[in-house]
Amino acid sequence: MITKSIKQFFIAGSVCCGVAVALTSCADMLETDSELVEYEKDNTLDHPTDSVYSMMGIINKMQVIADRSVLLGEVRGDLVSTTEAASADLKRLANFDFTQDNKYNQVSDYYAVINNCNYYLAHIDTTLQRRGRILFQREYAAVKAFRAWTYLELVKAYGSVPLVTTPMMTEREANDALNITPSNIKEVCRYFIDDLKPLVEVEVPDFGTIGDYKSVDFFLPIKALLGDLYLWSEQYNDAAYWYHEYLNNQDKVIMMEKDNRVFWDGISEYLNPRNTYQADKTEEILSYIPMETQIFDGTVSDLINVFCSTKNNNYYAQLIPSKAIYQLSSSQIYCTEHKTEVAVDTVYAPRTGLLSDIYLGDLRLSAVFSEKSVDGQDAYSEYSQLRHENKKFMANSSLTTKDRITTYRSPMVYLRYAEALNRAGYPSSAFAVLKYGLCAEHVDNYVDPREQVAAGDLIAFRSEFSHDNTVGIHSRGSGDSHCNAKYTMPMPKEAQASYEDTVKCQIPLVEDLIIDEMALEGSFEGNRFYDLLRVASRKDRDASYLANRIAQRDGSENAALKALLMNKDNWFLPLPR
Repeated sequence: MITKSIKQFFIAGSVCCGVAVALTSCADMLETDSELVEYEKDNTLDHPTDSVYSMMGIINKMQVIADRSVLLGEVRGDLVSTTEAASADLKRLANFDFTQDNKYNQVSDYYAVINNCNYYLAHIDTTLQRRGRILFQREYAAVKAFRAWTYLELVKAYGSVPLVTTPMMTEREANDALNITPSNIKEVCRYFIDDLKPLVEVEVPDFGTIGDYKSVDFFLPIKALLGDLYLWSEQYNDAAYWYHEYLNNQDKVIMMEKDNRVFWDGISEYLNPRNTYQADKTEEILSYIPMETQIFDGTVSDLINVFCSTKNNNYYAQLIPSKAIYQLSSSQIYCTEHKTEVAVDTVYAPRTGLLSDIYLGDLRLSAVFSEKSVDGQDAYSEYSQLRHENKKFMANSSLTTKDRITTYRSPMVYLRYAEALNRAGYPSSAFAVLKYGLCAEHVDNYVDPREQVAAGDLIAFRSEFSHDNTVGIHSRGSGDSHCNAKYTMPMPKEAQASYEDTVKCQIPLVEDLIIDEMALEGSFEGNRFYDLLRVASRKDRDASYLANRIAQRDGSENAALKALLMNKDNWFLPLPR
């Protein structure tokens, strides 16, 4: 069992890897730190210990960008608003004001990860074998996945970036890299698709337990990552294929189970909902970046102090749920399937008289966010209810697990799978993911027969998936969605000339439902801005798809922000010059 901390591994790993890990220069981008570079003849990765240390060194550098990957994807979206207590950098980020230096615009941190990966891949000995197995194959594949994921995060944030795939060991090499023509999102995705596809069947490494972490959870699922790369490059059939391959894995299927949700218990008293959703949310985490629990050991996540009221921030959260997410959540229709001896009825939850407005509609927001006063404060305390009679303190339970930053969670993989299916021309299959969940019985009953033939194996699931253990994602917060007569497959306003024309009209309508579901399911996890960006970039959409939503995050239109976002160039952080 490996019990060293990530920091201890990095200290050793930085020597084994011999990579410049501090990329801070006047250009703040690609320049290496010569004091941390060793001669290449002294750096070989031909021993298992060297490889483990080096990989932990890469993860150590990923810790630096972990919080940022969440904040860049969430603060610029429409699901959170900044408070008066928010830092100036966060406020500028939310307003797309990139004219001044901003601590979240540190592109060198991404290239620190990338350069470590490049060095590892250039120096690992992939010819060594033991008992007929390539010794470092798992580590080699894992590092390639780290590099692809980091580049995807980087190019989503900056729009286009230099694509550097060899290690930079000197200042001259770094300066040469700066002159590379930047690659856009599709170009980056195409490169890493080709890079990863030969490795899809390679298992992830297992170094045992490191600290309190299971090391197998550090490593990215390549098939799901390929799905992302194909989705961003608008190759939708391929995206659906790789998501399906991952979810329908013959060794370990990944399904949406009925018990993982937040729901009203019974149909007579609507007081406090029961929550099995939050308890099981951590179990649905497929991979994550491990974070340290104390500064001494390395990088500690600060998200809990950004999103939540804590003693460290004097109980003033910097980000809170926006009016937009409240409106979206409350607009959903919650229903329960009610069985009697003579009939099966659908009972809809009341729209008035609830204990809290947060319980109206979908219940997932109430499961991850609450407002409460601080207990145990005397009359002289700054946080006393006597001194702050009308003030409530925010708590976001979805971010209280501060020792890890999620990279993949199963419901979000399902939603991207639905997005890919829909854009591939299979909208009723995509809608079935939302309302019913996909299994053989549900495909037969709820997917258009013509679409069943066309989609084929893309919607075929193993026998482990059944009516008894598969549920639509919308049911995780909106009750028994399979019987909700008000949550239906959208149809064109006017009859279309052909089935193909109807499908073409349905695709953007179903896509809107998927994007709403992504907000309800993945709020505050760092996905929202990028989900809007991805859809708004499609040929049949335009900038208003993103601009309208973000400009109305606070309940009314911010005309200046909308005008700014109608120019796609303003969606991305600027690279340092």
